[in-house]
Amino acid sequence: MPYRIPISSLFIVLNIFIITAQEVLTIDESVKLALENNFQIRTAKNDLKVDEYGVSLGYAGMLPSVQANITDNNRTTNLSQVRLDGTVQELDNAVNNSLNYGVALDWTLFDGLRMFANYEQLKENRKLGDAELKQVILTTVGEVMITYYDLVQQQQQLTALDSTILISKQRVELAQNRFTIGKASKLEVLNAQVDLNTDETLMQRQKEQYANTKIQLNQQLARDLETDFKVVPEIFVDESLLLDELQTMVLSQNPQLLASQINKRISELELKQIKAARLPTITATTGYIISESESSLGFITSSNSKGFSYGFGATLNLFDGFTQNRDEKIVKLQIENSEVAIAQRKQDLLATLGTTYQTYLTNVSLIELEGNNEAIAKENLDITVEKYRIGIIPTIEFRTAQLNYINAKVRFSNAKFQAKLSEIILKQLAGNLSI
Repeated sequence: MPYRIPISSLFIVLNIFIITAQEVLTIDESVKLALENNFQIRTAKNDLKVDEYGVSLGYAGMLPSVQANITDNNRTTNLSQVRLDGTVQELDNAVNNSLNYGVALDWTLFDGLRMFANYEQLKENRKLGDAELKQVILTTVGEVMITYYDLVQQQQQLTALDSTILISKQRVELAQNRFTIGKASKLEVLNAQVDLNTDETLMQRQKEQYANTKIQLNQQLARDLETDFKVVPEIFVDESLLLDELQTMVLSQNPQLLASQINKRISELELKQIKAARLPTITATTGYIISESESSLGFITSSNSKGFSYGFGATLNLFDGFTQNRDEKIVKLQIENSEVAIAQRKQDLLATLGTTYQTYLTNVSLIELEGNNEAIAKENLDITVEKYRIGIIPTIEFRTAQLNYINAKVRFSNAKFQAKLSEIILKQLAGNLSI
């Protein structure tokens, strides 16, 4: 009797050959590419730089403004003047020129502490931009990870379908041989061929989905959509996550919650800015001015002056139609809304965390169960194949064992994927996703 190579061993050899012929993209490389290339992350980084550039004393209004200015006026006219004594003076092409230039400084010395509140708000805006960038990174990296492990799952399903197609082809061959020697009917051959065609149809559908998901991952990595690659054919699930630790991290690290808290702080600073209008505003001005003028006709034909100027000013709002009171009340309501938003955000995050953690626990327990089911289904299939080869079981029993095996492999792969999906979401919520 000729030695038969086990189907599983044959497939492993073929799979290794295919993988080595293509780029093997790891999850770490995927995350690195996303951080470097993803359009949303790049945009969020630039937005943060804008907020960082805005944190300056001058932008907050704490520094003086210095301006250099020059004004040069020139005029040529035909003049005719009649004096009180009746004398008439006329001059054609009379010149009248003036030149003024200098440097002026304006400085707000005191504005009710509004400038200090402005500066603090600029720093809070930078913190808000940082929290928003972190949220974009967590969301994008989470999406990349989910797509990556979806590919791993699909790759495992392709493996299972490859195995079942090999078995179905053997079945067709055995049925044809049995029909040739008169031990089986033509119906058995046709049934085997129909089942093989069904398996190949499933394979084509799965390949289509796999190819589309690869395009999706390339899109998330912002690289050539036609880049071909393979993913590492295994999913490792972190089974050590604890709900209490996750809840603590959510309350201290979740970027959405941090953004809500920063927005409340910004509203409080806006209230300070509005209250500053109750106090006087004191300004100082100084400068150095040079002035020159020339006139062809008149009592003074030329004039020159230069020197410093300085002064102080103060304004105080005495009555503005109760606008001040109204503005303060509005901002106080905004602060109250910010507190409500923080409370709601906490509750929403903890609720999502709790339900996702329950799903995580279920999926982790299913990994072991479905793994055992796969092993049992594989053993049952091996026995069934041998029995079918010697003709002691019907076709339907063979097909049932075959379907049970493929379904067990798919469920086992899906259990690992769903557990990994829950793990990624939990770590996203906790702001602790590995980046």
